Amino acid sequence: MTEELAGWGTRGTTGVSFAATLEFDAVDVRLGGRAVLNQFSLTMRPGEIVCLLGESGSGKSTALRVAAGIQPIHAGAVRINGETVSAPGITVPADRRGVGLMFQDFALFPHLTVLQNVLFGLRRLGRDAALGQARAALRRVGLGDREADYPHMLSGGQQQRLALARSVAPRPGVLLLDEPFSSLDARLRETVREETLAVLRETNVTSLIVTHDPEEAMVLGDRVALLRQGRIAQIGTAAEIYRNPVDLSAARFFSPLSEIECVVQNEQVQTPLGDVATPGLIDGSHVTIAIRPAGGARIRQSGPGTPGRITSKRDAIGEDICEVKVAGLDIPLGVRQPASAALAVGHDVFVTLNPEHVLVFPRV
Repeated sequence: MTEELAGWGTRGTTGVSFAATLEFDAVDVRLGGRAVLNQFSLTMRPGEIVCLLGESGSGKSTALRVAAGIQPIHAGAVRINGETVSAPGITVPADRRGVGLMFQDFALFPHLTVLQNVLFGLRRLGRDAALGQARAALRRVGLGDREADYPHMLSGGQQQRLALARSVAPRPGVLLLDEPFSSLDARLRETVREETLAVLRETNVTSLIVTHDPEEAMVLGDRVALLRQGRIAQIGTAAEIYRNPVDLSAARFFSPLSEIECVVQNEQVQTPLGDVATPGLIDGSHVTIAIRPAGGARIRQSGPGTPGRITSKRDAIGEDICEVKVAGLDIPLGVRQPASAALAVGHDVFVTLNPEHVLVFPRV
C-alpha cells in the first residue's frame, strides 16, 4: 500500500465540536441581474451531513458562500444556532460565525509550514492549547511527522489531509466543504472520502458538502439536496431520492435511464419488455417509463423474459455493462449486473424487469 493510501491516524482522536444548527430561510441572491438563489430554504440539525448536489450554475457553491459569510444576500435570512448571521444589509464575518471552510483547491498558505497552517485558525487559543489541538488534528490525518514541512512538499492527497486538519482543528460548529475530493484521482478518492467521512462523524460537526457527483453525495450525506435554478427541487435520504425521484429530470441526474414513451390503459402500460403498473393515472395519460441500468432489468441466457441480443458489453470491476437490443425499442436497453463470463456480444438473452427500479413519470 502506498503512502497516499496508508497512514491515517487512529479514529476517534480528532476532538468533538459543539455542533450547531444551520438554517437558510427563503434566501435570495442575485448576481449580474440573475437569481442565483431563489427562495432557498434548508434547515440542518446539529451533527447532520447534508450534500448539495446539482448541475453547474444551480446555486450550490453560492449557498456555501452565503453560509460562510462571503456572499451577502438580497432577501431572507441565514441563522446559526438561531442567531441571524445573514439578512439584507447584515453579513456577520466568517471568523465570527463559528464555521470552518474547506475549499476545492485546499487554499493552503504556501509560506507557512504544515503546523503553522493548522495553527492559523487557532489564534484565539493560548499557545499550549492551540498546539495541542493542531497536533491532534495532524496526527488524525497522518501528518504528525510532517509539521515542519511546507505544503509544496506534500502530495495532492496529503495536501487534502492538511486542509481537512486545518478545517476541523478549531472544532467549528459548522463545516463547509466545496467539492473537497474533485482534485484527487480515482485511486485516492474513495479512501480519502471514507476517512474524511469518519473524521466528520467523530467530530460531530454539522457539515454542508457541495458536490456534482451523485454517488459521492449518496455515500456521504445523511440527506441529499438536489438544487435546480437556485432552489431545492428535492431533499431526502439517498434511498428516498434514488427510489422516488420527484420528476424525470431528477431521475436522470442520478443515473442513465432507458426511457419508453407509453399511454396508460387500465392503470398499466404495455412496453416491449412487458406490462408496467401505473396506479393512480387515468386512461389515456402519456407517461415515460424509465429503467435504471443497475437493478431495473436483468438479462439471462434462458427464459422467462423478453428476447433480446447483446450488442455491447464492457467489463467493470465485478460488473458487466451491457446494451441489449430488444424488438420494439428504438435504443438498446442499458443493463448493469454482476459479471458473467457466459455473456458476450452477439448472444441471445432474455430480459426481465424489476418493478422496484422501474419509474413512471407523467409527461408534461
